[in-house]
Amino acid sequence: MKISIYQFNPMWEDKKSNQRKIEDLLQKSKINSDVIIFPEMTLTGFTMRSKKFSESINGETSIFFQSLAKDKSMHIFAGLIEDINGKNYNSLIHINQSGQLEAKYQKIHPFSFSGENRHFESGGKPSITTIDKVKIGMSICYDLRFPELFRFYAKEKVDVIINIANWPVKRIEHWQHLLKARAIENLCFVIGVNRVGKDKGNEYNGQSSIYGPLGEKLLKINNVEKIESATLDFEIVKNTRQKFPFLDDIRLI
Repeated sequence: MKISIYQFNPMWEDKKSNQRKIEDLLQKSKINSDVIIFPEMTLTGFTMRSKKFSESINGETSIFFQSLAKDKSMHIFAGLIEDINGKNYNSLIHINQSGQLEAKYQKIHPFSFSGENRHFESGGKPSITTIDKVKIGMSICYDLRFPELFRFYAKEKVDVIINIANWPVKRIEHWQHLLKARAIENLCFVIGVNRVGKDKGNEYNGQSSIYGPLGEKLLKINNVEKIESATLDFEIVKNTRQKFPFLDDIRLI
């Protein structure tokens, strides 16, 4: 499966400009992938103005990415601020290559250090989606610091975990180490998609990465707007787990 990472500098709180920016870079890159993954809160940046920029799961962001997925015949993973009956969630959606909403995940761990928990509800459950029988665990940014979620995905034998983020430069070493750790401990691929540039509170230098099930770094994008791709063989996950059956020894306390 060929997977592309879309690392870019979103225009602050400007959905229309970011839609145009995404389309332009896709046009220039001329990628041909099965899956493309965007950073957290893709069209707004990491804004705390959740009430202003929230929308229904069938709103502007979903409509844009549904059209894009259908046009490019690719699966898309992207972030949005989701409104459910007046409650706002930091969400990750999976749209299939036919433009249909396949799955969604609501961030379980809002980043209280920055006050995200004051503007967003906490999601209530993990989310696993599939593409051609490949099982995919979904997560967002700060979730990376809480291995319990990823242990659940390991028990469910996911093949790959996706984490979309707005992870700042000042803690970027944590990002890299945590992505690698989640891959090693769960014996699966881990894909982390971050942004670059600046917003009102932070600076970002990307470092979007893919790690293999033994923690080997397969791809890393440095501080640049860029789309990069990797072809993942999920038989490697199966073979690694057979050779090192560590997951069979998990004892959840």
